[in-house]
Amino acid sequence: MSFAAHRKSMLATLGIAALLLAVAALLLRDSGRPGPESFAGLAGGADGYTRARPGAKLHFPADHGSHPGYRIEWWYLTANLEDADGTPLGIQWTLFRQALAPPGDDTGGDSPWTSRQLWMAHAAVSTPDAHLVAERFARGMAFPDRRGQAGVRAEPFRAWLDHWQLQSRGNEAGGDALERLQVSARGSDGGRDFGYRLQLDADGPLVLHGEAGFSRKSAAGLGSHYYSQPFYRARGWLEIDGDRHRVRGVAWLDREWSSQLLGADQPGWDWFSLHLDGGARLMAFRLRGAGEGGGDFIGGSWIARDGHTVALDGDDLQLIPQGYSTVAGRKLPTRWRLRLPARNLDVTVTAQSENRWMDTVFPYWEGNVAVAGSHTGVGYLEMTGY
Repeated sequence: MSFAAHRKSMLATLGIAALLLAVAALLLRDSGRPGPESFAGLAGGADGYTRARPGAKLHFPADHGSHPGYRIEWWYLTANLEDADGTPLGIQWTLFRQALAPPGDDTGGDSPWTSRQLWMAHAAVSTPDAHLVAERFARGMAFPDRRGQAGVRAEPFRAWLDHWQLQSRGNEAGGDALERLQVSARGSDGGRDFGYRLQLDADGPLVLHGEAGFSRKSAAGLGSHYYSQPFYRARGWLEIDGDRHRVRGVAWLDREWSSQLLGADQPGWDWFSLHLDGGARLMAFRLRGAGEGGGDFIGGSWIARDGHTVALDGDDLQLIPQGYSTVAGRKLPTRWRLRLPARNLDVTVTAQSENRWMDTVFPYWEGNVAVAGSHTGVGYLEMTGY
């Protein structure tokens, strides 16, 4: 067999696991079964993987990179933007990593053609009347003479899948590797082409959520390592069908990794990242189920303008659905009341459009929102497991 034929055969073999995973996820989605299994199997068993635990100290810049000993991980960027006319726009760029087997469970030896890591990327652009989404997959293989199709490097920071990239633009001496980034992606949805390129400049520090970066997700103690950079100022361009708009706004990057993020009785979550006028930020989430007494588990972070962060729980914070929309055949809460009495915060958070369904292999709702009430602002809402 020629080298070219051998290489083609090996590539086909390596693609089988990713293809089977995608097909299985599509079958699961089409079966109508709700639950975390429809979102990357986040409630599955964690035997053999490294566990997220309280007391584990985060280290930078190393933790900007990947953690292959953990089962799941993501680099998750959203941006609330406006064009010159003040039109509200939004983008999403997300890179997910999922291990196909625990560390040490390797049947491929040292071959560069094998990897236990699967990568998935999502890119989306939102306008008042459109929501365009693209998705890509890659196996985490590395060729001897060039970088792999997907991966993350901690310093200088770079995360990529094919030509979709989130990377450092260089930092001041002593600065963090995520301070100055550039994000770019191009895709197509329903015959409509879209793309964006933004420069991101942080004017505040990294934020560790929960207990010094350990974020509890259930009363039983399941959780993740979780931090954010919520202080980006964004500028650049967004393009749809060749029509390019100069845009400015704010952006938020989440970093999270775990081996069992949800319990078996938690079908999904509702997650908010809010930029409030005046400079404060609020991260809040409701995991449905596995709270004290069998209720929901609520948590979050109040982030002051200077980056000082206060962890929140269900005694501090109320997340109350106020209005519902039927999207993709599912009833979803697209208007919420959020109350944080200790900060005199009582706001309504409303989806700027209900049409923000991510019709990806693992489907979910992700879209830009407006904040009104005691505080005003913008942000993003993600809802899974519906």
